[in-house]
Amino acid sequence: QVQLVESGGGLVQPGGSLRLSCVASGFTLDRYNIAWFRQAPGAEREGVSCFRRIGGSRIWYADSVKGRFTISRDDAKNMVYLEANDLKPEDTAVYYCAATPTYLRTYSRCLGSEYYHHWGQGTQVTVSS
Repeated sequence: QVQLVESGGGLVQPGGSLRLSCVASGFTLDRYNIAWFRQAPGAEREGVSCFRRIGGSRIWYADSVKGRFTISRDDAKNMVYLEANDLKPEDTAVYYCAATPTYLRTYSRCLGSEYYHHWGQGTQVTVSS
């Protein structure tokens, strides 16, 4: 059974940091592209960062998190991470990890939720003083 499970969310003050984790099971992560998405209340789901493996390794970040967030993966452990620093109230959202074996040539595809087959249940991140 294919499964992704996120953890590491919580309440943090502005300027703080969190490390989100996602463990994959039921499939071999090194044959998949992976990404983090987020969805704030009343907003559409948006791509935060993606780590393309298929067709050549490449990492992309949304402009809103560039320089503050870092995506990483440990394929041997079937783990995906998102290090989030200098958090802002506008980063408040449910964060999801996702995986797909589809080749994603461009930034827009790599961060496009429609291209992802497997999703976790999400972990809440709240940035507030």
